[in-house]
Amino acid sequence: MPPRRGKAKNAPIFSQEFFIQNHADIVSCITMVFVIGLMFQATSPVAFLFMTLQHNVTANDSAGEEVTMYTWGKKDVCCVFFYFMICIVLHAVVQEYVLDKMNRKMHLSKVKHSKFNESGQLLVFYLLSVVWGVDIMVRGGYVTGLSHFWEGYPQDHSSLPFIVKFFFIIQISYWLHCLPELYFQKVKKEEIPARIQYIALYLVFIVTAFLLNFSRVALCMLVLHYLVEFVFHSARLTYFSDRPDMAAHAFMVFNVLFVLVRLGTITLAVLTFWYGLEQTSQPSIDPPTGNYNTQIVRINCLAAICLMQAWLMWNFITFHLRKLRERSMASRKLRSPSKKKLAKGVMLDDDYDSLPEVDQNTASDDNLRLRTKAKKGH
Repeated sequence: MPPRRGKAKNAPIFSQEFFIQNHADIVSCITMVFVIGLMFQATSPVAFLFMTLQHNVTANDSAGEEVTMYTWGKKDVCCVFFYFMICIVLHAVVQEYVLDKMNRKMHLSKVKHSKFNESGQLLVFYLLSVVWGVDIMVRGGYVTGLSHFWEGYPQDHSSLPFIVKFFFIIQISYWLHCLPELYFQKVKKEEIPARIQYIALYLVFIVTAFLLNFSRVALCMLVLHYLVEFVFHSARLTYFSDRPDMAAHAFMVFNVLFVLVRLGTITLAVLTFWYGLEQTSQPSIDPPTGNYNTQIVRINCLAAICLMQAWLMWNFITFHLRKLRERSMASRKLRSPSKKKLAKGVMLDDDYDSLPEVDQNTASDDNLRLRTKAKKGH
């Protein structure tokens, strides 16, 4: 019988590796401190400050009944911090009980392993956000007419229902939690700049729309964008699952939806910021009433959205042009005979990279022996 492998030694306490391995448990203990704080009268006000939405106001609905609405303020930072920790815990749960089990069955390579985890996490978030956002839009009547995106500004836009403000708090908390996850998940250095870029863009656009009381149009744009990203990451996971035909159809759907959503987002932005809000434009901003509907603010918002869509479209076009060039070069190489023949059984570097992590060490040893024999033969 082969000898049993000894268990891996636990990392030293207070070391980096210990913190990375147990970060979810550490954060869970911190969140439990806030939950336990609700049980005592002396600490319950502080616990409520972190766990519940703040800056509530009383308003009258269309039927004349009093309802509780919410604005934004400094205390929202505490709420964002608490749900930031909740997102870290949920991230670890999805990773351990779903993605890691799938990875062990699929035996992915190192590169695909990182991309699979990224797509798996984002897929869950995009799906929940789309379902939640569509429900808010249907309940709020946003889908019945485009005029809902600018009518009643700023009175009806600065005071948000509980579910709308909670949606934006969760959005901000989730994208903030993605920054420390780069460290917890040991993401490669070459992948970090690209991830930080799209995390920063999400945070800038969501926080700006939330603070300027453009939550309705931002909600609609987020749902459209998240829907396309959901299709993309679904296709990506399908591709990693060795289903190329199904992945090809999914990527085709993504390509069509990507272009349509870019055009739809620009159209919605022009209608809202150029035509709709222009009817009630003010000469200067009025922070106490939450009115930021000035010409300068609207033009900057419209320009930022259009430039963002143009940048996304440019990356989309250049990506497909690069793929076309690679395919044409590959077809030329297949037609022309190779000048140097490799030894029989020697593995190419691209094939090596596509191997599962478990098989890469064995493959490298076999490659070395085969190349040595080839040299001796010459």
